[in-house]
Amino acid sequence: MANSIGVVMAERIVAGVVSPEGKLVGELHEWPSDPEESDALIGMPTEDIVRQLRDEVLAVAKGADGKVASIGLGLPGIVQHGIVQDSPNLVQLKGAQIQDALGAALKESGIDAPILVNNDADVIAAGVAATKGHLDRVVRVWTLGNGIGYGHYPTADGVWEGGHMVVSLDSKETYCGCGGRGHLEGICGYRAMRLRFLDMEPEEIFAAAKPKQMKQGDPRCVEFVKQYHRALAAATANCIYQEGPGKFYFTGYAVKFVDLNTLEDYLHQMVKLSPLQTYALEIIPGDKQLGVIGAAVLASINAI
Repeated sequence: MANSIGVVMAERIVAGVVSPEGKLVGELHEWPSDPEESDALIGMPTEDIVRQLRDEVLAVAKGADGKVASIGLGLPGIVQHGIVQDSPNLVQLKGAQIQDALGAALKESGIDAPILVNNDADVIAAGVAATKGHLDRVVRVWTLGNGIGYGHYPTADGVWEGGHMVVSLDSKETYCGCGGRGHLEGICGYRAMRLRFLDMEPEEIFAAAKPKQMKQGDPRCVEFVKQYHRALAAATANCIYQEGPGKFYFTGYAVKFVDLNTLEDYLHQMVKLSPLQTYALEIIPGDKQLGVIGAAVLASINAI
């Protein structure tokens, strides 16, 4: 069987070749190549994004000897039937028929393979399932970055925009990129934290919340770190109350801010029904391979 290609587009574009066994083949290809450049996609016209996606697929296709069974793409937003219905963090993609556009661009370049587009958090959930040998069970993942994603494997009908779950009734909570009030992303999103603390970076916020040299941490930062974990626990508790307990994974480049003991303590305060207390939490350090593998795995399953 031929290999598949997985592509994830969030702050940057990451692509790679994945074997039929769900293993990465060769190295990942990233754009922009400068790791410090993380906002190149913001405001980039949709047509240019499609061309860049095509170029990344073509670049990694060389490692597949030109034989590609399927192509999977994960991107932020509400994605239905290959169409981006909305994408608060990449607003120019709203309404884009990204699956057809990328397919046409690749066909002109000599690659004619089925394409499947999914939400970026869902492909990460599939990547976790594939790398842990859990393709036969439900996997739920919170992805923490500029935005907050809620990935679910297997994919299911519905919107699944968990990052926009309402976790606060405070009318001043308006930091979410979509403009909605009280959203999880408006508290835990990296961009939202920067807007909330205009004088501090998120890393500085969490560092200042810890006692230093036997002195109490910065009260403003200490209170926010509590709010951060309460919000993430509340969103997880809502998922447990709707779909039942089980294991929840946390990943993404901003997962470094999560203290598992604090999160578990708040979650225990929120989930009191005994049949629902058989949940477990696990942190997975941010790994770019997960989304690439997951995107390719979902595309290959769909192509069967």
